[in-house]
Amino acid sequence: MTERRAYPSDLSDACWSLIAPRLTAWRQARTDARTEIGIKGRTPTHDLREIFNAILYVNRTGIAWRYLPHDFPPHATVYGYFVLWSREGIFTELNYTLTGLVRDHRGRTTEPTASIMDTQSVKTSTNVPLETQGIDAGKKIAGRKRGIITDTLGLLLAVIVTAASVSDNVIGNDLLDRATTLHPTLTKTWVDAGFKVKTVEHGATLGVDVEVVTKDPQVKGFSVVKRRWVVERTIGWLMHHRRLARDYETRPANSAAMITLAMIDNLARRITDETTPTWRDPQTT
Repeated sequence: MTERRAYPSDLSDACWSLIAPRLTAWRQARTDARTEIGIKGRTPTHDLREIFNAILYVNRTGIAWRYLPHDFPPHATVYGYFVLWSREGIFTELNYTLTGLVRDHRGRTTEPTASIMDTQSVKTSTNVPLETQGIDAGKKIAGRKRGIITDTLGLLLAVIVTAASVSDNVIGNDLLDRATTLHPTLTKTWVDAGFKVKTVEHGATLGVDVEVVTKDPQVKGFSVVKRRWVVERTIGWLMHHRRLARDYETRPANSAAMITLAMIDNLARRITDETTPTWRDPQTT
C-alpha cells in the first residue's frame, strides 16, 4: 500500500482490525473457489483497507464515484467491490457482528429483545430510475422511502429501501421479517401511527408485540415521544454521511448498503471510542 495523507473518514488501525478478518476471508474464499474449478485469474493487487476507506470516503463526503481522489484505487475497482460486498451480504454480516460487540460493550446481551421502527422519505438524484421512485402523499416527497429497525440503543438491525409510494405497513412487515430472521430473540417493537393494523397483526404471527406510540395531543410543539426518539436519533446519526442526504443510488439495494455502511462506520468507532472529525471540531496541524 502506498503511503498517503490520511482522510478524516479513514479507518484507524483499531477500527480496521474489527473489519479486516471478514474481508480477508471473503477474498481468500473467492480465490480458493476459482482455484477449485481451474480458473486462473489475476491476483488481486489493491489493498482491501484502501478499498474500504475509499467506499467510506464516498459515503461520508457524498461525492460521485468517479470523483474519488487519485490516491485511492481506481473508482471502477472501488465501485465493483462495493457492489460485490453489497450483493453477497458482507455489509450485513459486518453490521450484525459489530452490533453484538457494541451491545456487549454497553453491558447488554448480544442479541436484542426490543426494537423501534421508522421510515424516512428522501428525494432522489437525476440518475435514479423512475421505476424505483414514487410519491409519499403524506410528506409530499417524490423519491424513495427508507425503512429501518433499531434496537433500544439505536443500533441498526435491518433496513429496506423502496419507492416513496410504498406504504409503511408493507415496509414494516418486511422489516419485521428481516429483523426476526437475523435476531430471533426479538419480542417487542415500538412504531408510530403510520404502521397500522396490518403490521401489528404481522408482528403477532412472528411473536413480536408491535406497540403504536402516538404523540400526546395535549402537548403543543416539539416533545420527546416514548421510545420513538431512539430511531429518530439513529436517522440523525446516519445523515452525518452526506451520501445519504439524498438517494443517489441507481439500485435500492445499493442504497440500503450505503445506510448499512454508515452504521458500520458508526459501530466501529463506538467500539474503539473514536469519532469522525467534523467542521465543528477545532482544526489541528
